[in-house]
Amino acid sequence: MNQANPVRTDLAHLRTEARNPRTLHIDTLPTPDMVRLMCEENRVVEDAVAAQADAIAAAIDIIAARLDAGGHLIYIGAGTSGRLGVVDASECPPTFGVDDRLVRAVIAGGHEAMFHAIEGAEDSAERGAAELEADGVGAGDVVVGLSASGGAPYVLGALRRARELGAIPMGITCNPESRMHPLCDVIMAPYVGPEVITGSTRMKSGTAQKMILNMLSTGVMVKLGKVYGNLMVDVKASNEKLRERCVRIVRQATGAEDAAARAALIETNYACKTAIVMLLLGVDKTGAETLLTRAAFSR
Repeated sequence: MNQANPVRTDLAHLRTEARNPRTLHIDTLPTPDMVRLMCEENRVVEDAVAAQADAIAAAIDIIAARLDAGGHLIYIGAGTSGRLGVVDASECPPTFGVDDRLVRAVIAGGHEAMFHAIEGAEDSAERGAAELEADGVGAGDVVVGLSASGGAPYVLGALRRARELGAIPMGITCNPESRMHPLCDVIMAPYVGPEVITGSTRMKSGTAQKMILNMLSTGVMVKLGKVYGNLMVDVKASNEKLRERCVRIVRQATGAEDAAARAALIETNYACKTAIVMLLLGVDKTGAETLLTRAAFSR
């Protein structure tokens, strides 16, 4: 006797798989009208994400506390969702000067899946669990599962294993009721409605997930003291553009003249935060580093 495929059955009822009545005839529209219609659809994303503000804030506070205590933030997903996790994690070291392992991502299908669709990789819960564990996740960490449908087996398996390993499981999905919900301590579920192209969750769902990821990583880094005002004072000056940005940051933070800002940055090997303390408090490099260390321990 044939049994129904549970994944296929779930998909038939997912809101992310519903057909959008507003775009039924998008294939007949003149290009300007098609673009305007997509713009109108995209406007719902901001409101959907804003409705999750309390959940996002709760996630930020938990993640920041865990990272401050020595833990890590790990994103895990498949397809578009997994790629978005990789993008956000990879931006944290240059933007906030953190270690490559502090915020990291696991994607179904590995490195190759960043450039080529390996959609079948998301179908194994056992693989998700094994790859998360192989990444070194443990007690004190936070694992954020990314799945537009909330039902990717790879992600669900990883979230179950995360709890078994002592990590805090969280989730980002675009279905208000999903298989992911009961597995997570915090769930962020912006409902963006049916996609412009039926089931193409790289569109509104992907945009919503990216917005939340931006908020999570940025909010956490603000809480960890990686931002002064709204300036990225721990940026890694790895190229000429970023070295010039460091000069602007130091000048904006201190009111110093260009020459003084550059001199302080050269002395500190372009450590913006140290240069700012030197100029604001009139101390040398060693004194500034001592003060910053004390501030970090007292946070």
